[in-house]
Amino acid sequence: MNDTQTYRIGPIQLAPGVLPHHAWSFLGVGFLSIGLMTFIAIGQTYILNEHLRIPESEQGGISGNLVFLTEIVTLLCFLPAGILIDRLGRRSIYAVGFLLLALTYILYPLASSVGELYYYRVIYGLGVVAVAGALSTVLVDYPAEVSRGKLVATIGVLSGLGIVFTNQGFGAVPEALVAAGYSGDQAGQLTHLMVAGLCVFAAVLVMLGLRPGIPIQREERSSARTLFKSGFAAARNPRVALAYCAAFIARGDQSVNATFLILWGTLAGKAAGMDAGEAVKNGTLIFVIAQIAALVWAPILGPLMDRIDRVSALALCMVLAAIGNLSLLLLNDPLAGQGVIFYILLGIGQISVFLGGQSLIGQEAPRETRGSVLGAFNISGAIGILLITLVGGYLFDAIDPRAPFVVVGVINILLFFACLGVRWRAGAVQA
Repeated sequence: MNDTQTYRIGPIQLAPGVLPHHAWSFLGVGFLSIGLMTFIAIGQTYILNEHLRIPESEQGGISGNLVFLTEIVTLLCFLPAGILIDRLGRRSIYAVGFLLLALTYILYPLASSVGELYYYRVIYGLGVVAVAGALSTVLVDYPAEVSRGKLVATIGVLSGLGIVFTNQGFGAVPEALVAAGYSGDQAGQLTHLMVAGLCVFAAVLVMLGLRPGIPIQREERSSARTLFKSGFAAARNPRVALAYCAAFIARGDQSVNATFLILWGTLAGKAAGMDAGEAVKNGTLIFVIAQIAALVWAPILGPLMDRIDRVSALALCMVLAAIGNLSLLLLNDPLAGQGVIFYILLGIGQISVFLGGQSLIGQEAPRETRGSVLGAFNISGAIGILLITLVGGYLFDAIDPRAPFVVVGVINILLFFACLGVRWRAGAVQA
């Protein structure tokens, strides 16, 4: 293969050596990746209510604690995974991640206590590390710089579609199975087995479709020790440091939406007299509305980010996210008809910060230590999920279901000012 020749898929120019079938396969994998990771929130909500019969007053705290454990695992493992991605290649780590997610979904509905869920969450955390780390790294590898925003936006759209497909599609399956005569436990188990099968399919697609190896020559590879240090050392670049901060809030925002938006809607549905399956379906629907708004907005924002300085673009993203999160203070009933506009704003803000942070780190990550720098980037995201969901879970139970979103909105405002500071000090860099 000629590593200097470049190809295109539609308007997206690919990096040298990336073939069209590699890129098309990556788009397929990108469609599945985030959706398969976020289904845990829907499955967990159903299991807490239908399988384990946990009191509603305890579910926010339990959900936050389970996410906290996951993020401890990711904090410990993202950087070693980044080193493996740099040393062993993207494909194998990506595929193993999907298989770990499959194992999680096989085991999760078999739990007989909340304590067992914690063990299975460790397996899930390892799967998330591998899938998220490889996804971020390949997303940096595949586009030419002039098309980085377009590919990031495309993956954002596909991720949103994948979330809708996985969460709305499979989220409605338990209710359909119960209506067909299955028990609540059987419906949960069968639904999780279906999702596990989709994870296995994704692993096969990765191995057959993505580019083998790593995008640098063997003699250019850094040592494991250098790779370990590189992720932290890269933060001396203020733009990289800002990208790490963006990952902190982007991942925290995604987790808050997936965990607490669904839980808020589910509990509101049960309070309105719905059974567990119907309540989860309605809770999932408001999350899906936010994801649909995100996927519609992504192709609008992506080309814009290829035309302006990426720090300036990130500042705009922070404003949009702050509006989306803080606007929920005006919404009292999550199932009310007027809630749609708030979920649209929430989805626009969430995808904006994701796209802005991913584009900035993609521009700034050094080629030879890309996996390790992306590992540090994902560690920042894991810290965001850990802190925001841990605090958010207790605020959800003790103060108000909207409290986690307010926390995220305030952080969005602070990082907007950080963007202005970096833009002022470091100047502009052309995309």
